[in-house]
Amino acid sequence: MDVFQSVTAARLVFILGILNFVLIVLIYFTCRCLPASRIGGKLKKYPQYQRFFGKHCYLWLLFWPSVVVHAFFAIMLLRWPS
Repeated sequence: MDVFQSVTAARLVFILGILNFVLIVLIYFTCRCLPASRIGGKLKKYPQYQRFFGKHCYLWLLFWPSVVVHAFFAIMLLRWPS
């Protein structure tokens, strides 16, 4: 399929890779274990972080579909390894 060999597919793979990285960093900083750490204890004092902390489950709902689409396009673009 020519769609998967286009520049658009390559850009989509790159953009989704960046999105995956950003989402996993956000997921890490909203992890329930983080407040026990030194950095998490300091962040927990801020009301903005407390609101952000409550969004952990929603970030996973964005992350997994992004990973699946990223992997699909990457495999189709670079071909399945033989």
